[in-house]
Amino acid sequence: MKKIVLKIGGMTCSACSSGLEKYLNKQEGITSATVNLVLSIATITYENITVKDIERFIKEAGFTSLGEFKGIEDKVTKKTDKIKLIILGLLIIFIMYISMGDMLNLPSIPYLNHNHPLILSTTLLIITLVYLIYGLDIIKSGIKNLLHKMPNMDTLVMFSVIFSFLYSLYSYINILKGNNAYIHNLYFESTCMVIYFIKLGRVLEDSSKDKTKDAIRKLVQITPTCATIKKNDKELEVTIDGVEVGDTLICKAGEKIAVDGIVTKGKAYVNESFITGESTPVLKEKGSNVIAGSISYDGLIEYTAKKIGKDSTISEIVKLVVESTNTKTKIQRLADKVSGIFVPVILLIAFLAFIIQILIGLPLEVSLIHMVTVLVVACPCALGLAVPLVVVVSNGLCAKKGLFLRNSEVLEKAKDIDTIVFDKTGTLTNGTLNIYKTYNYSNYKDNDLINIVSNIEKSSSHPISTAFKVRKKIEVTDFKTLNGKGIKASINNKVYYLGNNSLLKDLKIKDNHKEDYNNLINNGCSIIYVIEEGIVIGLIGVKDIVRSNIKDVITKFKDNNIEVIMLTGDNEVTAESIAEELGITKVISNVLPKKKASVIKDLTNKGKKVIMVGDGINDAPALVNATIGISVNDGTDVAMDSADVILMNNDISNILDLIKISKKAYLIIKENLFWAFFYNLLMIPIAIGLLENYGISMNPMFASVAMTISSLTVVINSLRLKKVSLYYNLLT
Repeated sequence: MKKIVLKIGGMTCSACSSGLEKYLNKQEGITSATVNLVLSIATITYENITVKDIERFIKEAGFTSLGEFKGIEDKVTKKTDKIKLIILGLLIIFIMYISMGDMLNLPSIPYLNHNHPLILSTTLLIITLVYLIYGLDIIKSGIKNLLHKMPNMDTLVMFSVIFSFLYSLYSYINILKGNNAYIHNLYFESTCMVIYFIKLGRVLEDSSKDKTKDAIRKLVQITPTCATIKKNDKELEVTIDGVEVGDTLICKAGEKIAVDGIVTKGKAYVNESFITGESTPVLKEKGSNVIAGSISYDGLIEYTAKKIGKDSTISEIVKLVVESTNTKTKIQRLADKVSGIFVPVILLIAFLAFIIQILIGLPLEVSLIHMVTVLVVACPCALGLAVPLVVVVSNGLCAKKGLFLRNSEVLEKAKDIDTIVFDKTGTLTNGTLNIYKTYNYSNYKDNDLINIVSNIEKSSSHPISTAFKVRKKIEVTDFKTLNGKGIKASINNKVYYLGNNSLLKDLKIKDNHKEDYNNLINNGCSIIYVIEEGIVIGLIGVKDIVRSNIKDVITKFKDNNIEVIMLTGDNEVTAESIAEELGITKVISNVLPKKKASVIKDLTNKGKKVIMVGDGINDAPALVNATIGISVNDGTDVAMDSADVILMNNDISNILDLIKISKKAYLIIKENLFWAFFYNLLMIPIAIGLLENYGISMNPMFASVAMTISSLTVVINSLRLKKVSLYYNLLT
């Protein structure tokens, strides 16, 4: 099974994207296909066929494959296109003046008025031909999609333009024959207006849609275009495509890391905030991993290229974000389904209205204008953009917060979350042991005591040893492991024991420090007795420290009526200690991996909408069973592969941001869909002429303006989500 993301050319509305999607999914060899209107891409899973076959299917459907999607490029409007829009805009004003000036009692232009019908109509015809050439791509697209049985917005425009032009041409021929009364039956200006406002609307719409892609584009632009490679002790500057896995690269102060790699020489503080969200510089030295796009503040490092191109961290993130925007929620699938049948229904309504009005005796001219107005005003763009635009903006916002969503259904589910379940180790805590508290009963300074213990522990393979870092080297001799009890070693001919309280019994040492011992136990610590020459000289409590700001985050979840549960394999005492510190009232401890999954299932079976946050292999089953599974970025690969969301910066507070973005996004989606349906329900009866007796009417010219405003309203309302960050402080 293979997967490819292709850029698609020729899509103008949701009828295009839904039509292409349906067509591709019917083809043999294509397992699944999803088409994204906003990004103009198609994500296709296939087998036993080639990419050329897929591109042939796309061509058969009436569209163009522009090759594999490699990133979002800046849309550049050519200077000539802008000049055309300006000139044709001025020409629209001119054509409106000469065709409608008499009705508004405006000063007439010599020879270009209703007193000279032949000159006026000929001028209007010539100008209209210019607009027909300008809008030829729309007409071709409309015909092509009709022939492929996938009528779209261009098909509606094509019919309206051709009908109004042909009727006006018929009137012009009658004027040539001397029947000057037909000067009042010309609708050349409507043809021009429809084409111009469709073109103008698309330019404005493309510009607005382009803003929704900013987050993805910025991710693509993070990595540099060039790199410095070290070969034979010489520095060579090459393009990023010239870097191969295994190459040695150099990064100097102020430069960006070119590719993902491992430091082999030197030291430097690096800014990785674009990934982690953490502005504090991170020290990189021999053995440290570096990420493409991070900036070196100082120093010089050499590093070996490990991941390049599609395999790099940034590329994976971009792929994740793009695929997320390309998946469809239930509400989006419904909107696409409606859009897919919308155009044929509008064509049917328009033609039926025309035939019925002719049959009841309305003039051909009036019936035709009503039909053309319906075709122009009933644009499916607003309906088609209502959901995908919001999804793209939402994913961009989440990406900025370090939340990378595997699919857009997460956005649909997050708004309903009422329960959040945390694994303890590595999620609520840092996942690494640290010295919590030291009771020093010796004459040593605290730092010296810790240094003695650290030097002894560095020879141990026990997990507790990771809590100790040697500050000053001391020679340790006669090291010995005492299974299940601790370790023994000598320093300067003094014998030391480090271990649990069972050592005291073996060494027949009386424990005079039970109060301190109990205090450490109650705080969830693993305890080390430090014994020198048969005397207890220290008691050290080691524990996994909770993440910074996590207590405030738990409080915020509660303030937002979200129940917080700790689910851990740790013992009850340790779990309860951490829970009490964080203000978590519900704790489920001593839980095996299978039990974790069943606990989550039980919660969802009770109707709870559950987020599960974890980091380990043992969390993977629970992550899969949750409504939304979230893995922290330093979790295991299995946990991250099982999760719906990867928390790149490990900041748990951003989960609340996800919920708020989801709620805001779906409010805007509902507003968009309401506007799109309301617009069509309101405009179609007016376009047919049902309200003319009440003085409410419309012609094709105003229909094209209304259609453009409708689409732009949805686009602007969707972009309003970008301001969601302004609401964060208000909502927390």
